Amino acid sequence: MLDNRVRSIIDPALNAIARNLARAGVSADGVTWTGFLLGLTAAFAIAQGWFLTGAAVLLLSRLCDGLDGAVARESTSGGSDLGGFLDIVLDFAFYGAIPFAFILTDPATNAVAGGALLLTFYVNGASFLTFALMAEKRGIDPDARGSKALLYTAGLAEGTETIAVFLAMCLFPAWFVPLAWAFAAITVVTTATRFVLAYRTFKD
Repeated sequence: MLDNRVRSIIDPALNAIARNLARAGVSADGVTWTGFLLGLTAAFAIAQGWFLTGAAVLLLSRLCDGLDGAVARESTSGGSDLGGFLDIVLDFAFYGAIPFAFILTDPATNAVAGGALLLTFYVNGASFLTFALMAEKRGIDPDARGSKALLYTAGLAEGTETIAVFLAMCLFPAWFVPLAWAFAAITVVTTATRFVLAYRTFKD
């Protein structure tokens, strides 16, 4: 829901950084992999109970996630299908790793809520990717929400909201269970709205 608004604010700074990285020969795929490895490091820190460290590394990871596409646009070769594939798959791996890390910190307390959150992420991810696939099949413009490898459909639970919730979990780990249940409910609403959009868009 907030992704477009946030991107309009941070994109000028990201583009400036990306230009310097591209001139230095840094590849977009390298930035993507760096962001993913930082995300796994954040998950490891959270699993150890180092929540503030996890929050800081998580932010660095998402900075890389915002930079990789900008670096691709600034490079002479531009973006690639492989880069788009890596960006999506590694993002999904990151989004699963953080709730799983919280489950590992206290399985007895966090497992059910964390498992429910992961379930909603799984179904929401499937709806997101399948909608993009069907949209491409019908020739719907994937750049409707900016320069993307595939069509991004809007929803209550987008990247900005997810990162905000992850940070809240790191800052207030004792609130993980209510935060996980609340965000699981928001993710269900996001998936439901995409089902409605799919019926309106694809029903012949």
